[in-house]
Amino acid sequence: MRIAVPRETLPGERRVALTPESCKKLASAGYAISVESGAGQEAFYPDDAYREVGCTLHSDPASMIASADLLLKINPPASGVRDEVAWARPGSIVLASLMPLRHLELVRALAARRITAFSTDAIPRTTRAQPMDTLSSMANIMGYKGALLAAAELGKYFPMFMTAAGTVFPARVFVIGAAVAGLQAIATAKRLGANVLATDVRPEVKEQIESLGAKYVGVELQESASAGGGYARELSQEDRLRQREVLAQQCAAADVVITTALIGGVFAPQLITAEMVRRMRPGSLIVDLAADGGGNCELSRLGDIVMEQGVRIFAPLNLPSTVPTHASLLFGRNLTAFVLAFTRDKSFQLDLSDDIQRSSIITQEGEILHAKTKELLLPGRAVEARG
Repeated sequence: MRIAVPRETLPGERRVALTPESCKKLASAGYAISVESGAGQEAFYPDDAYREVGCTLHSDPASMIASADLLLKINPPASGVRDEVAWARPGSIVLASLMPLRHLELVRALAARRITAFSTDAIPRTTRAQPMDTLSSMANIMGYKGALLAAAELGKYFPMFMTAAGTVFPARVFVIGAAVAGLQAIATAKRLGANVLATDVRPEVKEQIESLGAKYVGVELQESASAGGGYARELSQEDRLRQREVLAQQCAAADVVITTALIGGVFAPQLITAEMVRRMRPGSLIVDLAADGGGNCELSRLGDIVMEQGVRIFAPLNLPSTVPTHASLLFGRNLTAFVLAFTRDKSFQLDLSDDIQRSSIITQEGEILHAKTKELLLPGRAVEARG
């Protein structure tokens, strides 16, 4: 079977779906791998590195994709002038982070083209599936970079310093959400010497927060907020009011607020109101790491920086792309683990009796199989999903 790795064309994207390391593993398993010329250049993987492990380099992405059995990407297939869905042949397989609930029209197009599409962000969070979990790999980078961004931009030291001019006390960092990105933000801020507090609507993560040296700030909820698989569900109105009180108090006392909250790992709930921001001290800042999902702060401007009464609000998009070498390495390892797990006799085998494939398949043979996406595509639901 032939695997195609096109160049990513999303503005600002520097990652590549497979690095030479992963290509070598897949070639050893019997796959022929085609890579678009320059696909790895922004991540510092030159074309020669792919040639050295037996890849074929292509300057014509349309013909490369048309001849592929498997199309491996970071982002969803491109549309417009570069229409990667139209280039792919019916019956071929796409494996990428499709985020189908955010890209409903793409799902329609994949189904119409009769492409079998797997989305890595829908892979179940089970022990067996951990090596395939692109969400966790990229969230780790987001938490790390988010804490570094805060340290670089804050007008104070993160650690306590005792100097000849006197002592300065550590910055107070408040992290909202303690899934992978939040835990990495906590760990990085602690390593930089900050005084870190963190909260999550799932009380079971208290031990993980405290194991990193942070103080857990609990929110007493009437209903469980856990949706399973390390995800949180949307809160009831009463519980949202309880959460808002805690967040307002902690934000007002913080030098830095780092938000990482997503519902089901997809959509960002709006947690920090404009009023909360205005109660924060001048010179403090917010790093909204949920910007890709819409943002956790009411005043966030996605991909930009906002100043509100002396408080700066950062809402960076696609932070993993700012660490392209390792982000590509890890993403490629995740994709490779998925492909190799279902490789028999040098080819990828469809097996919807397997829980990993069953959970992550989005479209096949003209049908939309992913239950949540299919529900949102019912008449009248698409607008609600985007709203």
